[in-house]
Amino acid sequence: MVAIGLLSGCQEIEFNAATEASQKCPGEDEKFSISFFKTDNQGRKSARGINHVIIFNPKSEVLDFKVNVGLAHQLYAKDKRGKLRKEYVPKVFYELITGENAQLNEQLPIAAINADYIDTENKPQGLNISRGYEYSGAFKNKRSSFGISAGKPQQRKATIQTGRRNNEILNYNIVGGNGRFYSNGQFKDICVNLGEFACKVATNRSMVAITNQGYVIFLVNDIKANSEVEVSQLNQELLPDMFDNVLEGIARSNCLGKIQEGMLFDGGQSPGLYYDNKIYVENTGPIGSVFLIYKKRND
Repeated sequence: MVAIGLLSGCQEIEFNAATEASQKCPGEDEKFSISFFKTDNQGRKSARGINHVIIFNPKSEVLDFKVNVGLAHQLYAKDKRGKLRKEYVPKVFYELITGENAQLNEQLPIAAINADYIDTENKPQGLNISRGYEYSGAFKNKRSSFGISAGKPQQRKATIQTGRRNNEILNYNIVGGNGRFYSNGQFKDICVNLGEFACKVATNRSMVAITNQGYVIFLVNDIKANSEVEVSQLNQELLPDMFDNVLEGIARSNCLGKIQEGMLFDGGQSPGLYYDNKIYVENTGPIGSVFLIYKKRND
């Protein structure tokens, strides 16, 4: 098994105007593929920021994608009748981003984020599809999901919507979620929809957004996991009415375009974020699925 290492050593830099000016803006760089950094709640880069962020270009020729779920056997395994085996077991973030089922072309991912909720029988609750193989639950047609299509890299498209997509090429790598707060470019404060506990108490957040230029933003806000963080008004837990500030700030400062779609993944005890051989956020709760990103080796 080979773990991929890329862009290491730069993510802990305290960014400032001079640093950013010396670098080409990701959204304006034709070769941009993926990057990790931390931000405050205005989306400004800061090594002491509480938001752990991954931005990437789904159309990059050097990236590929996969979904993993908690199984007692190999992913995509079939029984003697040729039916897809789905013997679910509870697995935490670390287990789902390592091991054989986390590999693609004998490589482990460069990046990963937790995604779907898990039910009492250890089954994913929403729509989950891994490279065309579906591992879904009772809410697959009721909750929103995030996906990246099949096809050649330059044809790939990221989507967020409810249920399977009408165009079958879009149903390739999909993970379930819940709590859609951007739709067709319009932001909505979903505090009431989430309920008091999920809105104001279980504030560890994991989310995804897509811009009008096709870029994707993964973000995990996890103030409780880092006792060394500098807490301030712009560096604290994210409440739903603040989601647009941080995401629009990230998109603007990285030339990614305007936020079009956005939704939450499983929060509370579930958020996890991994990048370049380091787990930045890891909680203890079992999760329904993870979304994995791979980068081709240079050899």
